[in-house]
Amino acid sequence: MIKEYKTISEVAGPLMLVRDVEGVTYDELGEIVLPNGELRLCKVLEINGRDALVQLFESAAGINLKESSVRFLGKGTQLSVSSEMLGRVFDGMGRAIDGGAEIIAEKKLDINGLPMNPAARDYPAEFIQTGVSAIDGLNTLVRGQKLPIFSASGLPHADLAAQIARQAKVLGDEHNFAVVFAAIGITYEEADFFASDFRRTGAIDRTVMFMNLANDPAVERIATPRMALTAAEYLAFDLDMHVLVIMTDITNYAEALREVSAARKEVPGRRGYPGYLYTDLATLYERAGRKRGHEGSITMIPILTMPEEDKTHPIPDLTGYITEGQIILSRDLYRKGVQPPIDVLPSLSRLKDKGIGQGKTREDHADTMNQLFAAYARGKECLELMTILGEAALTDIDLMYAKFSQEFEKQYVSQGYEKERTVEETLDLGWELLRMLPKSELKRIKDELIQKYLG
Repeated sequence: MIKEYKTISEVAGPLMLVRDVEGVTYDELGEIVLPNGELRLCKVLEINGRDALVQLFESAAGINLKESSVRFLGKGTQLSVSSEMLGRVFDGMGRAIDGGAEIIAEKKLDINGLPMNPAARDYPAEFIQTGVSAIDGLNTLVRGQKLPIFSASGLPHADLAAQIARQAKVLGDEHNFAVVFAAIGITYEEADFFASDFRRTGAIDRTVMFMNLANDPAVERIATPRMALTAAEYLAFDLDMHVLVIMTDITNYAEALREVSAARKEVPGRRGYPGYLYTDLATLYERAGRKRGHEGSITMIPILTMPEEDKTHPIPDLTGYITEGQIILSRDLYRKGVQPPIDVLPSLSRLKDKGIGQGKTREDHADTMNQLFAAYARGKECLELMTILGEAALTDIDLMYAKFSQEFEKQYVSQGYEKERTVEETLDLGWELLRMLPKSELKRIKDELIQKYLG
């Protein structure tokens, strides 16, 4: 028997205090019954003796303290999961918003998930082809990895996210691949862009989309990535699929955490974010990975816009600690018209060596990757020297490197958002660019590989 409480004593912003409750637990869902019979959802944030502090999922407007009541449902927030989720669009609370039929649940799962036992984890070791040369060739994504994209306001991370969602695949097992796309706190325009792009290209058929808009409540923003990861865990570990989770924008998620923390009058940490921001982000990111005894896996690409383009800001800083590398978008490259504007030098995939080489990509991948990095870095230095001292101050070999770096950006990095390259095409393009340099400069590539691929 669900008990109804008419003991609401206070409403402050998104929070409400209910007194004299019994048997109510942390994170439990509740329903607020308004005088006109309308129902609104809430969630228990804190229990203090017989008092429960609950958080509203919707606005507090119209809640009459004397006449409204609350009933607690005895369960946490759950997501109904089924294989029919593929090709569907949901809101941040897991309700279908694409006009289709309600999902017939095969299971109802708690959105907080179960932490993966470290001893049960399998090491990421297989290549995922994104079709983007700057990622596949130089900062390779590996199945089970967490590889965030660090962007900034106004940069085209949405285009890159849509491109990766369309093109990503595990070679040899393309049919068992799914994308879970979580949009957190985005505008109507961005939501429409993602939905229409996925439908236009047919990518929607293998995608589960969760859309949380900027005008939705903060508490829904906090639930959205957990909804997406719960769907991903079901697809990966119950249906044995390879799942790529793309979440944009983690900054909006952290802002919602800060808003709720401030409403609870918690002691703020760095820049006003709660002191548990690191732990909270880890509870999301660490749900990615591979499990022993399971064919499926969860690979994650969280996207975040760095406030003031500051890599030391708490959100990118803490994300960098928890994840295995980062892809950084550059405003300078964006101004030059490079699409996507991926700055390959500060970008890093810590697991790239585990997913490349003979039998995974190609035998020459590691050597050409190192050589391209080195040549591009030297070319950038030569271009800076040319700006300061003039072209006459550079040697012939320096001029070759300067020319190489310009062609590298133009041909290798800037491939556009509609073009998909296989890993072989990416590697062949790398060799084509290395032809611009004398063979004596290719010091990071084995002689037999130079002989085989350059002749």
